[in-house]
Amino acid sequence: MWCNCRKILAAIFSRLFFALHGFIMVALLVDHMKEMIYWTFLAGIFLLFIEMIVTLKMTKTGEWKWFSPMVFLYLCTIIPTVFVMELEYLNVRMNNTNLIHDCSENVLKVTSKLVQGGEELTILVLIIGRWLMPRGKMSREQLSELLLMYLALGADMLDILELMKEPSVTTNKTITVVGLCLFSWAIMQFAIVMNQSLNCSSSDTKVDGRFHSSSLVKNCLLSLCYSDEIWNVIFAVGMQDGPFLVYRLYLVTRKGVFNESMTFFISKNILSVAIQIYRAIAFLYHESRKMKKLQQSQINSE
Repeated sequence: MWCNCRKILAAIFSRLFFALHGFIMVALLVDHMKEMIYWTFLAGIFLLFIEMIVTLKMTKTGEWKWFSPMVFLYLCTIIPTVFVMELEYLNVRMNNTNLIHDCSENVLKVTSKLVQGGEELTILVLIIGRWLMPRGKMSREQLSELLLMYLALGADMLDILELMKEPSVTTNKTITVVGLCLFSWAIMQFAIVMNQSLNCSSSDTKVDGRFHSSSLVKNCLLSLCYSDEIWNVIFAVGMQDGPFLVYRLYLVTRKGVFNESMTFFISKNILSVAIQIYRAIAFLYHESRKMKKLQQSQINSE
């Protein structure tokens, strides 16, 4: 009874938390842009509570195992808001030379603080919101690992947004749009929970005490497809470290962008890609050894 009540309370409070921040972000955007059309960005927030009813009714733990519709709907509100705010800030920077110096400086400072504050708060809300959410089938250890991973991901994402404002590219619309697309793509990782493993049973490969080679191959392939190890590598390299590394290297080599943190984050991206590839190779090697042992045991039994 208490576990069920705790699950419902966690589901309600986490969605209220996301909804409150989403509403504040959209309200600030509407106030700054003076356009009522941006209230439509709240559609995702309104759907949160419909999603909560469906989730609580359809799941025993209050959360889906691999994907969080709640975080996805929240991001469907936040990402367009950040996009519009950053593009407006770009317009302010591009028109800066046409404004009176004192006025332009004030406008840039106010807009910069508004945009940067909103982006930093978004990362914090995602981390705290994940903490408030029902844990689903995750253990407390898995949840703590996930939250620590989110902190590292968030720092990398915020740095990408800051790179768009470097003096040599501050008025380059292409660089800004690409940076925003990379940020939007990467932040979608928060809607995916990849630290839960599927245990592929090999019981279906055993018939009359013997293992069949075709079943062994099938079982090995299934373990690769359903393994969180492989999918962790795919998402880490494909959604963040890979694209971020290419973006940073392009800015350094072609646009001359370089700041104090660039060396660290480029090194971090290179190491992350290398470690993830090493992790995938180690897993494949382990699966290959396991399959060979099973084949050997089959031969010995015959």
